[in-house]
Amino acid sequence: MKPRSTRARITFVVFTIVALTAVFMVRLIDLQVVQAEALSAEADTKRTLTRVTYGTRGDIVDTRGAVLADSVERFDIVISPRVTLLRENASVVVLEDLTKITNVIGGDPTALLTTILESPESDFEYLAKGITLEQYQTVVELDIAWLYYELRPERSYPNGEVAGNLVGFIGTDGPQAGLELTKDECLASQDGEASYARGEDGVALPGSSVDILEQKDGGTLKLTIDRDLQFYVQQRMAQTAEALGATWATGVVMRVSDGHLLAVSDWPTVDPNNVNLSDVGDLGSRAFSTPYEPGSTIKALTAASLIDSGSANQRTQVVSPYALELANGGGVISDSFYHADQRLTLAGALVESSNTAIAQYTDLLKASARHDYLQAFGLGEKTGVGFNGESSGTLHDASQWDARTNYAVQFGQGLSATSIQMASAYQTLGNDGVRLPPTLVEGCYWPDGSVTDTPSTDGTRVISKEASEQTLQMMEMVYSSSGSAPNLQIPGYRVAVKSGTAQVAESGGYGDKVVISYAGIAPVDDPEYVVIATAGIPDTIYSGVIASTFRDIMAQTLTTYRVTPSGSSGPDLPLRW
Repeated sequence: MKPRSTRARITFVVFTIVALTAVFMVRLIDLQVVQAEALSAEADTKRTLTRVTYGTRGDIVDTRGAVLADSVERFDIVISPRVTLLRENASVVVLEDLTKITNVIGGDPTALLTTILESPESDFEYLAKGITLEQYQTVVELDIAWLYYELRPERSYPNGEVAGNLVGFIGTDGPQAGLELTKDECLASQDGEASYARGEDGVALPGSSVDILEQKDGGTLKLTIDRDLQFYVQQRMAQTAEALGATWATGVVMRVSDGHLLAVSDWPTVDPNNVNLSDVGDLGSRAFSTPYEPGSTIKALTAASLIDSGSANQRTQVVSPYALELANGGGVISDSFYHADQRLTLAGALVESSNTAIAQYTDLLKASARHDYLQAFGLGEKTGVGFNGESSGTLHDASQWDARTNYAVQFGQGLSATSIQMASAYQTLGNDGVRLPPTLVEGCYWPDGSVTDTPSTDGTRVISKEASEQTLQMMEMVYSSSGSAPNLQIPGYRVAVKSGTAQVAESGGYGDKVVISYAGIAPVDDPEYVVIATAGIPDTIYSGVIASTFRDIMAQTLTTYRVTPSGSSGPDLPLRW
């Protein structure tokens, strides 16, 4: 071989080696420097698995801590179809395992196998969602290696219909009604994310979890409601509605000293565990959302306004005919039953529930002042509770009252109020004339120990202490001397009460439909509780039924809270002159 030829070959080999080395170096620089971040991320993606870590929605509890809504443990079954199908004769073996699984959780094993076969390269698919703890434990005992599990909380309402009208419910699109909706800011949790290293089989490696985003639990919403009393009131109002053939009914218990709502009952109501059983109109709370003309229960507020303004006192006298022709073209108003002329005091007008007597007392106080008193009692304005769908009722300005409405509002027609508003007005009468904000939520208690959403305790004086005491005395005469007295008695206790029957306005006039109610306070000598019992559009107007309902709910409330019986006798005010 010639030396020149040898040198050429050596030169070619050296050049080739240098060229290949340069190519490898460029590629190495490209991989380690230029594409390093992207390749690292791709590698991380292939060897890691990201899963949702679920936060727990906060509980809703009653005033004693009894759970009305909570989150229970549910589990999702997760698989890697790619790994599942690696085994020999996979379809047959997997179908056998799926049959065992569906025997526990239900479903069609063949359909599940089809789902797996549709994504043969996937490393993450749900086999089942939301199985119970019992089902989860049974499936785990099957010892099927290609399954793994994720914990996922799900909403539960352990007391069913009890306070269901208040608690609300969760739907597929999140909170739908009640406190679940209006207090979602307190209750809502925040889901997190966790990263897991995974093996060749696609399954997360134990101990490899790293939190990317930490989940956060919701707060505990504590209500003023007493679950046991709520249960009783719901049952009693359901019995009353059925006995009267009513379309709807509400029952409210409020504590005088702080305005706390201890029971708010609606009939019909909703079971948040099975919302589909209820009509759409029954999913909220009529006690907050459905105003009605309250009728003669307003007369207690009228009497209090007259006394506070100095326009009348317990013994102020009028002659009350059956029918009274109003001035200025107001037409004729009448009492609910025919009677000869009655010589009544203001106390007697309440006991007899005389519209014609109240109309004459109305002339003693100008319209604007009467309007302002009713507004100060909380009528015509939302209560401030902030409940979903709450109504403000109707109280037109006095300048809009016609000649008839000028009188009608003082005996409960021509205006409307909700059961909660009426309870608040009566709380004012029982609290020495000071109205406190109605309260449904005591506060939101957060996992870190902080408390928010605490209610306002600022009161507003509406009437004087003397006016409130004298009004209660007159209402106690209703309890002891009216025709319904036999159905109202609670042995050992003094009670102030007023009945109401109001026609329902339809198509610009009043027909045969009515709303009947009883509202009262006990004990009169040391007022502690307000009870309002109302039945809407009953088939029969039998006041004895609603009177007995009021009595039973008040008696149950006094018993529940171990209220000391009255230590003094009631008043003996003159009703006639």
